[in-house]
Amino acid sequence: MKLSRPVSWFLLAFGVWSWIIWITFVKNLVNDGSGLAFDDAGDPTAYFWVHLVLAVVSFVLGTAVGGIGLRGVRALRRNS
Repeated sequence: MKLSRPVSWFLLAFGVWSWIIWITFVKNLVNDGSGLAFDDAGDPTAYFWVHLVLAVVSFVLGTAVGGIGLRGVRALRRNS
């Protein structure tokens, strides 16, 4: 399957965006001071674990999509 140039760049940009967004989200989650992510004893709550799993899954999927975009961009450059 051959990806077009705009689609390849979009997928690559989506992967980079995922890295930026989800790494920032996890940093904010770990540093949460609102009491949602950690209880009074400092132990992680269900909120923390659910959102950490969400972030990890989204990070992995974004990385995979970005990898597909990178392969598409590289293939286009070789063929040019």
